[in-house]
Amino acid sequence: MRLRLDVDIHKLEAEKLKKGKKKAEENLDILKMDYKKLRMSMRTAGLGKSSEQWRQEIKEEKIKVD
Repeated sequence: MRLRLDVDIHKLEAEKLKKGKKKAEENLDILKMDYKKLRMSMRTAGLGKSSEQWRQEIKEEKIKVD
């Protein structure tokens, strides 16, 4: 009987871990999608530029002002 209880406990723990893993994977997928959307928004808004691109743009704006 005790062995049967141990088996039941291990099954419940395994099931709980599987549910937790599935939830973590779903959260990871959501984060990946949010990250992709953020990167796309940054690119669309022009915020995804490198430092060198920003320096070049600032130089061009200064030249326009002068």
